[in-house]
Amino acid sequence: MIQKWWQKAVIYQIYPRSFQDSNGDGIGDLNGIIQRLDYLAELGINAIWLSPVCRSPQDDNGYDISDYQEIEPIFGSLEDMQRLFREAEKRDIRIIMDLVLNHTSDEHRWFVEAKKSKSNPYHDYYVWRDGEEGHPPNDMRGVFGGSAWEWVPELNQYYFHQFSVKQPDLNWENPKVRRELYDMILWWMKKGAGGFRLDVIDQIAKDPDLKITVNGPRLHEFLQELSRETFQKGDLLTVGEAWGADIQRARLYSNPDGSEFSMVFQFEHIGLDQQEGKEKWDLKPLPFLKLKEILSKWQTSLYNCGWNSLFWNNHDLPRIVSRWGNDKEYWEESAKMLALLLHGMQGTPYIYQGEELGMTNVQYEITDYQDIEIRNMYRERMEMGYDEKDVMQSIYAKGRDNARTPMQWNDSKNAGFTDGNPWIKVNPNYKQINAHNQMKDTGSIFHFYKKLIQLRKDYEVLVDGKYELLLPKDPDIFAYTRENEHQKLLVICNFFENTPRMPLQEEWRDMELLLCNYDCAHNNDRYATTLRPYEARMYVKKKYETKP
Repeated sequence: MIQKWWQKAVIYQIYPRSFQDSNGDGIGDLNGIIQRLDYLAELGINAIWLSPVCRSPQDDNGYDISDYQEIEPIFGSLEDMQRLFREAEKRDIRIIMDLVLNHTSDEHRWFVEAKKSKSNPYHDYYVWRDGEEGHPPNDMRGVFGGSAWEWVPELNQYYFHQFSVKQPDLNWENPKVRRELYDMILWWMKKGAGGFRLDVIDQIAKDPDLKITVNGPRLHEFLQELSRETFQKGDLLTVGEAWGADIQRARLYSNPDGSEFSMVFQFEHIGLDQQEGKEKWDLKPLPFLKLKEILSKWQTSLYNCGWNSLFWNNHDLPRIVSRWGNDKEYWEESAKMLALLLHGMQGTPYIYQGEELGMTNVQYEITDYQDIEIRNMYRERMEMGYDEKDVMQSIYAKGRDNARTPMQWNDSKNAGFTDGNPWIKVNPNYKQINAHNQMKDTGSIFHFYKKLIQLRKDYEVLVDGKYELLLPKDPDIFAYTRENEHQKLLVICNFFENTPRMPLQEEWRDMELLLCNYDCAHNNDRYATTLRPYEARMYVKKKYETKP
């Protein structure tokens, strides 16, 4: 099964706007990333997934592209991008670009032309419907609120947008659109891109008349053509963002024959702490047994017939240590536990910038948030009569800006992110939580992630071992094994601050302790009968050796 470089890789996601500013304008940029490549090489990652850096009016922080083949000037130039490719390659790090193929900016030259007339060659690059002002074709709503249809009076037509009004959806039914996108991808491959993350890719085959936005009838036909025309011409990592993925579809997406992608991001576990049938802002406690069931289902159902991406965080999600850990009394222990739990599984792990430091959520005033989704939600819910305290609690828990506060490099002004005024406020805890402090401390969260990354390189079983969930009904403990013909791993994680009895004592007594998030060096610690709060352990069977 192990044939591709990305099956052994660990990927690090960078949100460029918030990573490192090199020119004092308060916004992270490509040269800032280049300055920090040695830090990432020290961590041990194999590739960087770079959130969008193509030219964009930044209505949705770069996910509204106005030119696919130019770099947004706030991030730098095309020359800077090519230097990033070269400097990363020197450190054996590949650059995974973020492509937005479902929609463009309304400032893209295609859309500017499309609005000129119905007979314009670019008109059919987008999704239009005739209508009357004030009477959209149907009642579909955009993800960021409001109608999914926008009236253009000079054409007496509506265009369709699933996201911001400034993000018109592309018409993938038009083969000319597809060809333009393929040529652009091939161009980036020649420039040096090591792969692509495909934004909301399961929405490209939409049928708005039938109110179908996800998993449209021609989706896999389109994806297989995309792969044939582009990805299969190089040795790339490709990952699709697919909120509508289930096991059956994921097997198509990540088929080992490479007919679509290397893997997909599926989000079944991510929605567990929201109320059934409601929005992500409608909170409920995490159903722990369900989390075990879902993660285990994906582990077993894709074994030898697909591939998992492993993640807790990204630019759209809150910080995991604040979400499902304890970012106060057991901040370090719970951050390490969540890391070990995830990195012990089969798939390609993704680390979101600052996750390796245990960066936490923030609680700002509403005026300090920059995200369009947060601002729209706040306005809508206040107009609907929600209690402001409840609205703010939802934002504290789930707001996307939790992930977008500047990277915390050191305890100097603005956490070492910028000499200027940062585009968004820095988390006030940067003096305690920062890379400089943790790199000096061998017991830090940073060094724990570094060990996990190295273990994946040293132990083949972490890449190809079969997964088995243990103790599925235990209310505190997440335990599983990974086993191949040479090695057997046992992972035991106490998910909460309780102190349950140490299970599986017969299982682990003949095993070597590989990693623990407490000081487990002493023999009496190794054979403890209870687990400490958020304690996590990884064992390997003694008779199995690491690979040469």
